[in-house]
Amino acid sequence: MPRFTELTPETMTAQQKEVADRIAGGARAGVKGPFPAWLHAPELADRMQAVGRYIRWETTFPARLSELAILVTAARWKARYEWYAHHKFAMDGGLRPEIAEAIRVGQTPKDLAEDEAAVYAFARELNDTGNVSDATFARAKSLFGERGCAELLATCGYYTAVGFTLNVAGVPLPPGEPDPFA
Repeated sequence: MPRFTELTPETMTAQQKEVADRIAGGARAGVKGPFPAWLHAPELADRMQAVGRYIRWETTFPARLSELAILVTAARWKARYEWYAHHKFAMDGGLRPEIAEAIRVGQTPKDLAEDEAAVYAFARELNDTGNVSDATFARAKSLFGERGCAELLATCGYYTAVGFTLNVAGVPLPPGEPDPFA
């Protein structure tokens, strides 16, 4: 059950409307996910949507790898709506279904490509411990450079915030969608 009061065009402040229009006018095609909760603090919503836009569509990572990091993060926090939304993006981006399924059920995926293995190890260690080992960092740095490591950190951090928001706000799965972590 949603915890935040639903904002409507009639109940939004002028600033909330402006930010909601900016969010809905982009590639997101609507104000959903964490944004209805974040709109209660419109400055936050605006800044988070800008960070999210960069992470989703402007990093050096192809969707297959960024969505892999997002799924690891969603599974770690049991962020059901995040998993629901990003599983589709991961499949569309070329991530193999068996990789996503292993992550969903808490197993280490098998037969990962070198870049997938590096992203998985980095995201998994970061989400599990709040840090990564020197070896894991060096492996990611050798493949993605320091920029890629910074973007991978930001991806996990941003989607942790998204997952927390979705969970705390009680954002439901669409009707008929099964709970991926039941």
